[in-house]
Amino acid sequence: MAGDRMVAVLAAATMALAACSSPEGDEGEQTPDADAGPPRGGTLVAAIDSDPGTLNPAITTSGGARTASELLFNGLVGLTSDLEPVPELAESWEVLEAGALYRFDLRDGVTWHDGEPFTSADVIFTFEEMLLSLHARTKASVGAALESIEAPDEDTVEFRFTEPYAPLLLQLDVTEAPILPRHVYEGTDVMTNPANTDPVGTGPFRLESYTPDAELRFSANPDYFEPDLPYLDEVVMRIIPERGNQVVALEAGEVDWLFGVPGPDLARLEESGDYGFLETAVNPGGSNCIMTVSFNLERPMFADVALRRALATALDREQFVERVLFGQGRVAEAPISSGIPFAHAPDLEEMPQFERDEAESLLDEAGWPRDGDGVRTARGVDGVPDGTPLQFGFTHFPSFSAYAELLRAQLREVGAEVKLVPLEPPVFADTVFKARDFDTNIISYCNGADPEIGVKRMYTTANIGPVPFSNAAAYSNPTVDAYFDEARTTVDPEARSDIYRRLQEQLVEDLPYFWIVETESVRAYYARCEGFGPAGHFATTAHCSS
Repeated sequence: MAGDRMVAVLAAATMALAACSSPEGDEGEQTPDADAGPPRGGTLVAAIDSDPGTLNPAITTSGGARTASELLFNGLVGLTSDLEPVPELAESWEVLEAGALYRFDLRDGVTWHDGEPFTSADVIFTFEEMLLSLHARTKASVGAALESIEAPDEDTVEFRFTEPYAPLLLQLDVTEAPILPRHVYEGTDVMTNPANTDPVGTGPFRLESYTPDAELRFSANPDYFEPDLPYLDEVVMRIIPERGNQVVALEAGEVDWLFGVPGPDLARLEESGDYGFLETAVNPGGSNCIMTVSFNLERPMFADVALRRALATALDREQFVERVLFGQGRVAEAPISSGIPFAHAPDLEEMPQFERDEAESLLDEAGWPRDGDGVRTARGVDGVPDGTPLQFGFTHFPSFSAYAELLRAQLREVGAEVKLVPLEPPVFADTVFKARDFDTNIISYCNGADPEIGVKRMYTTANIGPVPFSNAAAYSNPTVDAYFDEARTTVDPEARSDIYRRLQEQLVEDLPYFWIVETESVRAYYARCEGFGPAGHFATTAHCSS
């Protein structure tokens, strides 16, 4: 039912989203006029899960930060619901030399929110000083293939690759490559610049205020380069950490739009007739996301693949679909999402499947026996003193607590004791990727439309380091590195598919991560509004009837 609903909405190319409140008084009243275009004005109130911490989407792939910031910025291109590139900051482009050279002609007359002109220098600065070093997906993909980025003049940018590079146009939207202002960041530490919480963009909305742990308030950009857009006067993002509380706020009329609806509440909202819904795998933080458990391979306990495989075999992933997602997703069959059909490899023989008795046997064989029903202890495990209990931490966003609690309950059944460590997104990123102070964690790794975009950053040796949401496991295998390099430069689709299958066979043999579920999001909104999309620029073309 949900999938049919999504197809119908996308096919119509009008995605209804949030209800909008109009200003009080006669000036805010709207009368239908088919010739006047969509109604203008009003405020949209959206609920978000957590404080974003930063509003610079070029230095992180955190979904929370991107949800809160993407209305402020643009990419060189936009992407339609069918992943077709359309002009944004770039007015047009040429693909030359069989895909080794991309030339972009920039849009004339674009200004930053502070009135300064947008030029090719901003594009080069953003890539060289932020995206290629601090944005995990861009660093791992474009950064590994790019030979140079140059500006022949203020209105032109050229990307030159060492070899033909097919995925680039899918990697230049506001989610994968938001453009930031050089004049604001040049000569500063881009990680601590005050503009990260008081940003200057080119996007359809400008930041008016940011109250940490409370709300963000945006106003329409009167100088936006798209004629007559946006239609709304204002967007407010209210921070409400619990999804259940967000639903209560929606039903009370305190918010108009939810990025996700808990399964238990969905049927009730559907029955009311007051709301519309959109199911999508596209989010501001990325698309085709897999909830993934990372093992810290630098911990002696998790250096042993036998223990990792035993723990993975103890996890009943169907329960995650039923009890956490309530049917809004599916069990992950492979390391690469089924939303990338040419690269997805189902029926992998080494992929662990739930079997509790088998998990018990594998734990015994790995050197973690137990007496009775207690916690297992080490016996003859390399690097782990005998008698060490099978206890470890599980770091997660507070919004992922349902995953954490179910994982802890399932592993307790086989004699593993899990300590839950909830951390807000900015603290999580520092703890996991900079301090590397964790045992295991769960991350929503969004794969994007091509493995180069969101998969490669998780596995290649070059992406072990402090960049948030890169290679959390610190996994290194030269064979896997070589597969990614080969796939990037292979043009034939069948040959590329074969490379990705062999790569995934190697990954499930090594098991540096375990892939739990592929997720989808159900947006909820008041049905009298329309014209919105499911991703970062969801409010750009929104309009609401009175």
